[in-house]
Amino acid sequence: MASWQADMVSTFIRMIVKRRPEGSENEADIVKHIRSRLELSEFIRSLITSVDARAVGVVRDGSVKGEWLRPAGEPRQTVYYLHGGAYVACSPETHRAFTSALSREANARVFALDYRLAPEHRFPAAVEDALAGYRWMLDQGVDPQEIVIGGDSAGGGLTMATLVALRDAGEPLPRAAFVISPWTDLACAGRSLDANDERDPMFYGAGVRWMAPVYLGGASPRDPLASPIYADLSKLPPVLIHVSDSEVLLDDSTRLADRAKQFGVNVDLRVWNDLPHAWPVFVAFRMPESFQALGEIVEFIRTTSRQNEKIAARM
Repeated sequence: MASWQADMVSTFIRMIVKRRPEGSENEADIVKHIRSRLELSEFIRSLITSVDARAVGVVRDGSVKGEWLRPAGEPRQTVYYLHGGAYVACSPETHRAFTSALSREANARVFALDYRLAPEHRFPAAVEDALAGYRWMLDQGVDPQEIVIGGDSAGGGLTMATLVALRDAGEPLPRAAFVISPWTDLACAGRSLDANDERDPMFYGAGVRWMAPVYLGGASPRDPLASPIYADLSKLPPVLIHVSDSEVLLDDSTRLADRAKQFGVNVDLRVWNDLPHAWPVFVAFRMPESFQALGEIVEFIRTTSRQNEKIAARM
């Protein structure tokens, strides 16, 4: 049973974000609505979250844009974070409440990428930027085995696409990945899009189908770098997945987990009850479930670090 705080947040989200799409609206109207609603909810969270400005370092290095968040102490982990927003909205700033909490709790420096958004920059722009950001981190001297990559919603799908692209290019992979309510199927074939249509407090299934072409342009929705659920997932690092059973994107997580397991990936799928889409990032709203999920992500980061240390000690 969800907490009363989670029920309140779900009600708030339903009021300001959820809207049934109308076929008469053009793409510009679609994007305007999504950006205004998602960024409003993120902005409100930012107002009630305290972040030490000294911990935030803005990066503008060629095509790579983003921000570093650093804990007060000596960081022992590195997280590469890709924000959600349906590939059309949000930024590292709108997700700073979560990335700062993650940095603090995991004692990690977090690099949050500011990737290009559709429709101004359609697929594969976000993937290209995610790859550039990762390569830039390596050029800064970060050991790939120190990096855990993660993201929520569209950023979760982008996380998986980045892993696939890096593996295909023969480049060193991060040691692990975590994804929160990932959007992994832009062909929109999951049954939960309809089954959870009314139950999901943030999205209608039709809205997800409505948004996919905005990012894709004319690309195939089954391109593995747009929809990593259709990719060869072999040889990827361990993956932690968080999702709620009430989400229209539930099947994007359960099917991703099943497919990854088929390819021999170590997957930990955690399905929660009656929570809003990407609820772990709602730490500013003081939802107990957000802090619990954050704690599980932090433990996953630490566990994969200890496992790497044991492997290195045996070599």
